[in-house]
Amino acid sequence: MRDETKIVVAGRDPAKQHGVVNPPVYHASTVIHPTLDALDAAQAARARDEQVTVYGRSGTPTSFAFENAVAALEGGYRSFAVPSGLAAVTVAMLSSLKSGDHVLMVDTVYGPTRKLCEGFLRKMGIETTYYLPEIGADIAGLMRPNTKVVYVEAPGSLTFEMQDIPAIAGAAKARGATVICDNTWASPLYFKPFEKGVDISVQAATKYIVGHSDAMLGTVTATKEAWTRVRDTGRELGYAVGPDDLYLGQRGFRTLAVRLAQHWKTGVELAIWLRARPEVIRVMHPALPDDPGHAIWKRDFHGASGLFAIEIEPTPRPALAAMMDHLEFFGMGYSWGGYESLMIWAHPDHFRTARPWDANRTVLRIHAGLENIEDLKADLTAGFERRAAALKGTKAAAAE
Repeated sequence: MRDETKIVVAGRDPAKQHGVVNPPVYHASTVIHPTLDALDAAQAARARDEQVTVYGRSGTPTSFAFENAVAALEGGYRSFAVPSGLAAVTVAMLSSLKSGDHVLMVDTVYGPTRKLCEGFLRKMGIETTYYLPEIGADIAGLMRPNTKVVYVEAPGSLTFEMQDIPAIAGAAKARGATVICDNTWASPLYFKPFEKGVDISVQAATKYIVGHSDAMLGTVTATKEAWTRVRDTGRELGYAVGPDDLYLGQRGFRTLAVRLAQHWKTGVELAIWLRARPEVIRVMHPALPDDPGHAIWKRDFHGASGLFAIEIEPTPRPALAAMMDHLEFFGMGYSWGGYESLMIWAHPDHFRTARPWDANRTVLRIHAGLENIEDLKADLTAGFERRAAALKGTKAAAAE
């Protein structure tokens, strides 16, 4: 079964739902069992890891349908739904770590993951070392006897560096470490982490799976060997997702293939157009042939999303505000993956330690939405013109 078909059919069983196409939304806390034997049988089935509804927090047909669909597309054994992407990272990390352990974390990781390492995990007595994304198999030189997790994310957050995940995973697993991958950028459609040696994959399903900027959702998908500890950690932390958010996740999942194809197309076309702008110093997008990570992206990935970044000529805040404040189609918001285009002023210097980032560089992170590409270009053109006018005014004032 090809991925586009999996997206449509995985996790659905209309025959069990009176022929209804979409899995129903179960609002449940208490679940009534008619007899003591039935209650005991349900508990025994849950202990065998069967998908039975014993209590609302332990899963319902709504959550099982969503989780099964994600696991089928991503290629893992099972998936566990949680209330956010950061919750997914937390479950994955805590399932694999204890006090005294050591983590190897890519320096270009999602900012809240870094904060988790520097805050909660540090308080638990877990040490983190940040490594450069291009390290590849040389990560073996950073491994310690107590290194229990090697964490990868490709492309990197804000600056979009690629990683040789198979090489890193091979070196890590040879020394008994668990490999955790943040697969949000590509989604399970465009990157298959378990084929590349990953043990646990996390996603902020808030982004492309939900796809409409209206629900918070995360997923943790694992191999059969890692599944039990992932499941138990999620349960022990008390994580459960509201049924309406799960339903929105299911609904977005069914159109993932067609939406991502358009995000990919628009993102690449916009990146190429921006590269030709005189204000743009650099475009950071691994799907572009001249990007340093393009060869790895082409080898390991099946597509690209609409998220990338550009570096423009150093721009004072007033001129940047003149450019961004009046954009018509690019909103300013700390998310991405929805149908709308977004732009934020990114600050990689806040989230880099293995290799410092020059704070004077002006980086803009862009999410290419589903609007018409010509409208997006016109919007950015007008923004660059406002920036130029503001810079000219600043120079004139300085000359006086």
